[in-house]
Amino acid sequence: MANEIDPQLLEILACPVCKGDLEYNKEEQKLICNNCRLKYPIKEGIPIMLEEEAEKF
Repeated sequence: MANEIDPQLLEILACPVCKGDLEYNKEEQKLICNNCRLKYPIKEGIPIMLEEEAEKF
């Protein structure tokens, strides 16, 4: 459960680049912005919302 992200946090998070909605991928532990085509990692339940840490897809 330590790796789970708080559902309330998911509701308020937005992409730091475009301010758009994020999709939670539980299996990959990533927050996905389909607008920017970026995946933000979640480490130990904490989203790393830095563009330089994001993975392009």
